[in-house]
Amino acid sequence: MATELLDLISSDPAVLHGQAVIRGTRVPVTVVLDHLAEGMSEEELREQYPTLPQGVVRGALAYAAMLARDEIM
Repeated sequence: MATELLDLISSDPAVLHGQAVIRGTRVPVTVVLDHLAEGMSEEELREQYPTLPQGVVRGALAYAAMLARDEIM
């Protein structure tokens, strides 16, 4: 399941200098996580960033959990 969620995340040196972004967008994972930390819901996130796919919150959280375990994608 986590692998499927991580498929929502991509990193490309040509997009935002290689920052982790939500696949198919230019929205950095950090933006999603910052908004979640501020209490924004997934629905509010997707209203503000309409290009975000369904499941973006779980994908961003899976990525954050992976980083917390010191694994490299």
